[in-house]
Amino acid sequence: MVSNVFPGHSFYHAGRYVSKKPGAELLDYVGVRGYDYKLMAEDFIAQSELRPSKQKACFHAALSFYPGEKPTDETMTQIAREYLEGLGIVNTQYVIVKHTDRAHLHLHILANMVDNDGKPIKDSWIGLRGKKVAQQLTRKYKLIPAKGKNLDLTHLEAMSQSEVNRYKIYQAIVDSLPHCRTLKDLELRLMAQGIHTLYKYKGQTQELQGISFSIGKDRFKGSQIDRKFSLGNLQKALAAMRQNRDITAWLSPKERKKAILVRSATRQAPASAPAPIPQKALSPLILELLKPVESEGGGVPYELTEAYLKKKKKKKGIGH
Repeated sequence: MVSNVFPGHSFYHAGRYVSKKPGAELLDYVGVRGYDYKLMAEDFIAQSELRPSKQKACFHAALSFYPGEKPTDETMTQIAREYLEGLGIVNTQYVIVKHTDRAHLHLHILANMVDNDGKPIKDSWIGLRGKKVAQQLTRKYKLIPAKGKNLDLTHLEAMSQSEVNRYKIYQAIVDSLPHCRTLKDLELRLMAQGIHTLYKYKGQTQELQGISFSIGKDRFKGSQIDRKFSLGNLQKALAAMRQNRDITAWLSPKERKKAILVRSATRQAPASAPAPIPQKALSPLILELLKPVESEGGGVPYELTEAYLKKKKKKKGIGH
């Protein structure tokens, strides 16, 4: 089974698409009038207006099964519910629709990223997290895993080159930061990987105000890569490294307590010989994203490789 999250969709257009496809079948809906896409969109929009600052309130994803695989409607509905739960999309409106217009059976899931209490639901790296959750559910329900050579059978839409570059910068920072003590250390390590570090200064002074990273034609603010990579958070992490402490500024109180236990059980290296932070002290999200996905390459997800992207560019009229 393969997960594909479609960014930037509106409730109205996504609702119309999933509802009006030939053979579309509504499996489950909560908090909306799922029997009519116009009414459905009205209900989604009404709740999203509880948090108008949430710019991308429409979550739209597809779960594609291996060609020939036909789980029951009850199983697919349960898988979709667990998929949303695995992404932290809970206490909110959602719709689950089955599509049979392709050689492979697939589900479309719409959900509101503003929950029933008007609180925003986190969507950072949701596309990659969705792939991980889909892999876990594939194993749990003994489905056929989607290896890299079969991804084209599921009509999986590739990430844009800009998204690929953003992911490369993210992974490069995560890999490099445990070895650094200063921003200059980080800058040099990233430069060796073709990533340039740019600084923003306050007025005409030398006081740092922001940080950005560029690769190729793409440039991202640190906070656009991940909120943990804003200038302030990077400075806190590097200050902790200089004192031979774990990067606890990144962690929640529960994670921080665990990191302290890991630190006390780990022999610290002298400042002159920086040692990587033990993986147990890193955020579970970071560890999850750094694991290889199910692909033939093993490292970078197959959908992110240049070979796959070039292959997809040659194809036309790919739908989902």
